[in-house]
Amino acid sequence: MLRQLRPPQRLLTILEGESLLNDASALLIYRLAVGAATAKSFSIAGVAPAFIVAVAGAVVVGPALAWLLLRVMDRVQHVPTAIILQFVSTIGVWILAELLGLSAVLTTVCFAIAAARSSPGRTPARIRIPTYAVWETVVFALNILAFIFIGLQIRPILATLGAAERGRYFVIAAAVLVTVIVVRIVWHMSFNAVIRWRDRRFGFNPPRPMLRPTVGSGLVISWAGMRGIVSLAAALALPPEFPYRELIVLTAFSVVLGTLAIQGLTLKPLLRRLDLNDDDPVGREVRTARERALQAALSSLVDDKSAIAGAIRQEFTAQLSSDDDDGGVRGNIRVAHHDTRRDALAAARQAVLDLRTRDEIGDDAFHEIEEELDWLEMAGGTRE
Repeated sequence: MLRQLRPPQRLLTILEGESLLNDASALLIYRLAVGAATAKSFSIAGVAPAFIVAVAGAVVVGPALAWLLLRVMDRVQHVPTAIILQFVSTIGVWILAELLGLSAVLTTVCFAIAAARSSPGRTPARIRIPTYAVWETVVFALNILAFIFIGLQIRPILATLGAAERGRYFVIAAAVLVTVIVVRIVWHMSFNAVIRWRDRRFGFNPPRPMLRPTVGSGLVISWAGMRGIVSLAAALALPPEFPYRELIVLTAFSVVLGTLAIQGLTLKPLLRRLDLNDDDPVGREVRTARERALQAALSSLVDDKSAIAGAIRQEFTAQLSSDDDDGGVRGNIRVAHHDTRRDALAAARQAVLDLRTRDEIGDDAFHEIEEELDWLEMAGGTRE
């Protein structure tokens, strides 16, 4: 939700990192708490060793499994096989962590971080592009299914409750919702005050240009506490005989719905009112990366005077040149390049479609040339 609002990059990074690590640590604590409630006993001395082993083991095993997977994936060139192996390995990491007594969530998070950091230099574009599309689709579908399953459980819960008991359940759910929102604000604004004091005393010297911590940025982070699929999954995962399971499921649903409706719908007006601006550090970094990439590409062709090398120089200049260089000349070149390429591809596609319509070529030949034109279109990028 926040990414669509285009907030300052520092806030986005903090909130994405927070949600990632919070989910992993919270579900580990949740697992221990459910076990203690089920066993009707709890001992710090008995739980602490298991907790430490689960965390430390996850931090070690996750990256080690990512290292192993990347070496296996280096040998796979078939796109569907590569995507299936990614799903199998990810689920396999979870199952293996459970068998070893580690935190499955934290192990998977560490596995994913290590894999994502190393895979861009090892994975070809023809595998990476469809992989991203498949994973985004699956994650989107799973989020939808989670809300459907919750909805299917809420109705029977409400149907079994009397009027007085139902009112009491709603009061408890509302109290938890208010507590969730207020505690986050108090907690983070206290932390924000400490960070601002530290910056005043020791100076603000980030490794890269970014928004300085302010009261406004603290308010945005405090208010961006929407709950989602993890809270719903945790509630649904409780055993059927767990005490007050129906109340917990109803409360989790109320918190998710309440934070999404109250905080999610008011976050955009809050960002607009606070007018936070970080001068687009990501845009500056993109321009720097474009310039360095273009210089490296052109340097590799400096001794090649052939017509092919000239065409490649023109192609890379159109794709990687910065929009704000030379008074916008390079940006105009890139726009013209995209428009010309788009028109040429459209004409080529129409010609192939006409050939198939007139039965001059069959479906097999059509799909083969269609794939080649698709790769040409992908290689050319998008106007945006």
